[in-house]
Amino acid sequence: MTQKLKNNIPADDFADIRPYDDHQFHEKIASLVREPGFEHAVKYVMPNVDYNAFVENLLTVKSQMDFQVKIMGPFLEMLVSRTTHGLSMTGTENVKFDKCYTYISNHRDIVLDASFLNLNLIRNNKPLTQVAIGNNLLIYEWITDLVKLNRSFIVKRDTGVRQALEAAKQLSAYIYHVINDMHESLWIAQREGRAKDSNDLTQEGVIKMLSLGGPGTSKENLLSINIIPVSISYEYDPNDYLKVREFLLRRRNPEFKKSQRDDLFSMETGLLSQKGRVHFHIGECINESLARESGDDRAEAVRKACELLDRSIHRGYRIYPCNYIAYDEINGTSEYASEYNAEDVAIFDKYIEDQLGKVEVEDITADECAFMREMMLTMYANPLKNQLLAKEND
Repeated sequence: MTQKLKNNIPADDFADIRPYDDHQFHEKIASLVREPGFEHAVKYVMPNVDYNAFVENLLTVKSQMDFQVKIMGPFLEMLVSRTTHGLSMTGTENVKFDKCYTYISNHRDIVLDASFLNLNLIRNNKPLTQVAIGNNLLIYEWITDLVKLNRSFIVKRDTGVRQALEAAKQLSAYIYHVINDMHESLWIAQREGRAKDSNDLTQEGVIKMLSLGGPGTSKENLLSINIIPVSISYEYDPNDYLKVREFLLRRRNPEFKKSQRDDLFSMETGLLSQKGRVHFHIGECINESLARESGDDRAEAVRKACELLDRSIHRGYRIYPCNYIAYDEINGTSEYASEYNAEDVAIFDKYIEDQLGKVEVEDITADECAFMREMMLTMYANPLKNQLLAKEND
């Protein structure tokens, strides 16, 4: 007889989206290490690796949690040491051991948003999360295996209208199941796709999806999954020039769409390129404010949840000198000149020029160069702009 969960959804209805369970783990690991694509990826990211020794170590891992802690933890620490000037986190006091959370963050990097969050949780002895990942990134079968071994669940995208509703109901039911039946936490981005200009706003569609799971009203369902906001602040976004390139190509052709190769290259660039300082801040769970400030109407509950998330995420940014410089440059002021010096300006201006020099598009005009520079500055100014507005509206 099929097991029924608290939301009356059969447990096996999640088979195509849930992570692999521990019973499947050894079989899937053994299959993964035989994939030429996986071997190539490991050697690309870790050029000096002894692949046979790496495989032997991998095959000793018995569970998803061990994989996250014993394999992904050290790998991410290596990435932090090579590609950042430090990874930090504040707000851990808001994570209570007797609760499971739906962490919702702004979306900076395709791979590292949730990975760095989990590394920070490992460092702080906090429970780790399952991770939402879009199926558009699962280009090869071995990538699907890898992410499902790493406790990722699948978000189905690019479906038809009818299939999209069914996929949203399934995903929402699974998230409710993770929190209320499995008693685990999870992470999902505040929007589908990254905010190219760093103007981080929660997509109502994400919150509407979350409100579908569970047996109660939309508001009760949102309260039942304990949404907690996370602010992610990169000093430098290694994908900034790729985002600017996309802005330019869309300006030339509004129908422009990225290819799978573009997504893969963004993933590689985000993983392996320098990011400067990276900071995470965990805000307070929105339950108390959502219960107090919204009624039972679905639209009102969704709108209020988005507002609470945006306010908390914007307030939680760590602002770097480059953000102040970009804000002043784009607004033609020296309002925040006390937050940086001449050396900071020279470093940032050189960084901008170097990144714009990487944009590979034919026949770029002077007007397009000015447009790209403005978009690059906008990316770095928007976190400060949004933080100022959030504090002003408190």
